[in-house]
Amino acid sequence: MRLTELSHGAGCGCKLPAAALGAIVAGLPAPTDPRVLVDASTSDDAAVVQLSDEIAIVQTADFFTPIVDDPYLFGRIAAANALSDIYAMGATPVSAINLVAFPLEQLGADVLGEILRGGAEAVAAAGASIVGGHSIDDPEPKYGLAVTGTVHPGAVLTNAGGRPGDALVLTKPLGTGLVSTAVKRGLAAPVDEAVRVMTALNESAAAAARAAGASALTDVTGFGLLGHLHELALASGCAAEVLAEEVPAIEGVLALTESAIAGGTRRNREHAATFATFAYGVPEERRWLLCDAMTSGGLLAATPRPMDEGWVVGRLVEGEPGTITVA
Repeated sequence: MRLTELSHGAGCGCKLPAAALGAIVAGLPAPTDPRVLVDASTSDDAAVVQLSDEIAIVQTADFFTPIVDDPYLFGRIAAANALSDIYAMGATPVSAINLVAFPLEQLGADVLGEILRGGAEAVAAAGASIVGGHSIDDPEPKYGLAVTGTVHPGAVLTNAGGRPGDALVLTKPLGTGLVSTAVKRGLAAPVDEAVRVMTALNESAAAAARAAGASALTDVTGFGLLGHLHELALASGCAAEVLAEEVPAIEGVLALTESAIAGGTRRNREHAATFATFAYGVPEERRWLLCDAMTSGGLLAATPRPMDEGWVVGRLVEGEPGTITVA
């Protein structure tokens, strides 16, 4: 049985809608402990809690339904995606706990073992350790990690520090959501390249962002480039401009916008209509690409200096916080 046959969504495309989730989270009580440096109030990638003058811990959790049929690759992609939240805070991963929902009787122990092996190898490649986990029986497989990292309290990179004039640099091409949806529908798609993108860790991208003096950093996953840029710009008190033709795409994915739009991508575009304006000449396939529900995407950095990795896709500007103009 194909893993993706058991999945109602694909990867980060199964996220709850950003607009609905934001309203729910806004109603929760905010932490009052002064040691909490970053919480959910700015929609950042992970939480940060200061332990001492030299150490803060960074915590995140991320899991999702199968995005590919190969169990090992599913595990590796899901782990890389969870680790990305730690890199997006400028931190170093230290340990991780497996999060498993799985129909063991239906799929068997060997399949789960391969998923866990893929996750373990991604975590080891990041220099961290799997130290435990939790599992439940579920007819729809899900896998991910709760990850803990460390960072100096003065070196935390958030999504809230961007300044007008900063360049916006994206470190991976878009289109994994389109590819995963095409796979579920039995359509031809550049699967190998998409897998290469999704399994690549964002470790070197984070180092490049720090070297360029990044003022704000986030990763691009299920809410698409525009959704995550909106969160960064809003938290930073800036508006943003995006040059659609400069945004990198996995080769061949633009042709999939006529037949492989995920439900998560459609929800992203509906949400983007509340804060983004497209110039008349922006092609329809580019509009969909900017809303693509990515899984294990690249980092999006706001930087005052050139970066050694990635593509410059726009800039932060003065204007209504969180609004985006796409030209």
